[in-house]
This record gives sequence, structure tokens and C-alpha cells, in this order.
Amino acid sequence: MTSSRPAPHGGGSRASSPGLAVAAVARRLGVAPATLRTWDRRYGLGPSARTAGSHRRYTPEDVARLLVMRRLTLEGVAPVDAAKAALDAGVEELEEATEEAASAGAEPDDGDDDAEPDPGRPAPVAEGEAPRGRAHLRALPGGGEGASAPPGHLPGGSASGRVSAVVDAALAYDQAACDDLLAIPAQGDPAAWWTEIAEPAWQRVAQRTVLAGPGAVPEVVLATAALRALRDFTEAFERAMVAGGAPPANHPSRMRKIVLIFAAPDEVVPLSAHALAAALTAKGATARIVTGPASTHRSLELVTMVRPAALVLATAQRRPDLDLIHAVHDGFAELPIIVSLRRDDAASELPLAATVQRVRSFTAMLHEALAVVT
Repeated sequence: MTSSRPAPHGGGSRASSPGLAVAAVARRLGVAPATLRTWDRRYGLGPSARTAGSHRRYTPEDVARLLVMRRLTLEGVAPVDAAKAALDAGVEELEEATEEAASAGAEPDDGDDDAEPDPGRPAPVAEGEAPRGRAHLRALPGGGEGASAPPGHLPGGSASGRVSAVVDAALAYDQAACDDLLAIPAQGDPAAWWTEIAEPAWQRVAQRTVLAGPGAVPEVVLATAALRALRDFTEAFERAMVAGGAPPANHPSRMRKIVLIFAAPDEVVPLSAHALAAALTAKGATARIVTGPASTHRSLELVTMVRPAALVLATAQRRPDLDLIHAVHDGFAELPIIVSLRRDDAASELPLAATVQRVRSFTAMLHEALAVVT
């Protein structure tokens, strides 16, 4: 990209800088290097300078345009529109973006960072610690120096910044980066992780139309990372519980009050059901998820065999098939049933009974299930 406009900079010494490598710019913006390459390829927001060895480098103006792009995407602007605004930005707007980054604590890079990390993977960051050499932009609230990560949050940056990074990694088919970004800290909260990070990312990826090659599906990348994060967290939590003297997960004392979680029919990847099971586990409850084909007859057999303390239908579908709920209620009228339905018109199809409760959010679903079993 070339421009006739003067490049904004924070000091005179930067004007003669040879420019920054992609790894240095990625650290400054708090995005994966693969994201910068995607913005270069798709929108022309790439490095415009070259070194003597023909290596492309980002000039201060290039970085300023990327700061505009990053700020707008975090505010919910579509990437294509954000890129157009960044390319059309005038000198004053570019200088303002640079000053915002500098005032938020950015340290100038020396421009000689040729060694790039694994593409798409951010530099390792200790829990609750901000990455070294990274600008804490005003567009990333909560990402200031020394800020600690609240339970459920991923370290380094705000929830909106984490969501954007996860979406970027999924669209770049970077499984390793997605795995790292969605990992749940040992002391994290799966419920907060789901509502603030994983679910928003899943919804945004599901809304994207992409041209992919064979075997490249952004939803599969994200779902694989999310399920791995939930599995790893739950296994580590159970090990810690047993080490502390608690009975194992399959002990009869823990199997007396099970929350049986169903997904809606035809829901290919029931991530919310798995997130609910992990959130219940973190609160000391026992939960099991029904996976695979489950006809009404088979579902009734499972309820008869397990004798759960509560049954939950966890789904992201707008109007799920509720035949299972009617059948279970008819056969087990005293069994508490919790159904997650965000649409009011769908709730009218539920059985009218005190034991059948409709909730509108994941948090309410978790609270109601805990109220039954704890």
C-alpha cells in the first residue's frame, strides 16, 4: 500500500525507521500475525516499506491504519467497512489513533524483530499479565498494564478483544491459536467463559459466509477448540477434587443427583450443553450430556435408567423441537424440567406445568439447575 499523505509518528526518530516486521506489529495491536496477513491479502492493509533485502515492513502510517481497523472491528463494524474506513482515514485521524496507542502505554519497537513466532499464535502470556512490548489500546478496555484477568476471562485484554481474536483465528483455520485463546484458566469460570467469550465468538463465526478449501471449516475449528477447553478444564477440576479428598465423578454418592442435559434435535454441535455441564461441574454438581441420535423412545429409556434430579434442554435454536419435553413430562410429571428458550413465541409450545420452567439465558439455566441439585 502506498500513500501520499505524511505518516504520523510519535517522535522524529521514527520517521527514518526501517519499519516493523509483522510479529512486532501483531504484538503492538494484540492480534495474531495471521490476522495481519489476512487484512493485507483481503483489504490491502499491508506493509508498504521494504528493506534492502526486500523484506516488507510496516511504516508508522501502516500501523496507524491498522489501529483504526482494529478499533472499528472491536466496536462491531464489519471488517470490510472497517478496512475501507482505515484506508480512507486522513492524517488527523491516523495521528489520533497513534496518540491513543501511545497514551495507553505502548513502547516503540526497535523495528529489527525479524524472528516471527508460529503464525497465528500470540506470544505466551502468564495468567493475569499483559504481553511484553504490546500496546494497550483504548479500544481494548481493561487491557491496561497490570490488569488481572477476572474469573472466566482469558488473560490479556477485554472480552471483546478476546472474541475478535478467537474469530480471527477460526477464520484463518489456525487451530493452535484458537486452542490457546479459548483455554480456560485453572481458576476460571466456565459460565463466564461461555457467555463472554465462546458464545459470542460462535455466533459471529456462524454469521460469516466464507470461501473455504477442502477440509477448512471455521465452525469446526472453533468448536474443536471450545470442546477441548471444556474437557481439559473439567478433567483438571475433577483431578483436583479427588486429590483434595472428594469421591470420583462416578462414585454412587455423586450419582444420586444428576442433571441430564439434552440438546435440541438436529443441533450438530451442542456447545451450550457442554458449557452448562462444565459450569455445573465447577459448582460441585454432576451433569451428563446426551449425545448422538436420541429418539423420544430412547430418551425416555435414558431418563428411566439415570433417574436424574433435573432435565435440561440446552439449545441455541430459535424454535427447537419440543416433543422430547412433552414426552418426558407426560412420563415423569414430577421431574423438574428446564428449557432454554429466548423467544417468547416458542415458549407457548411448552407444557403448562409447575415442574416445566422456561429460562431466557444461559446464566438463568445454570442457576435453576443448581437450585434443584444443591
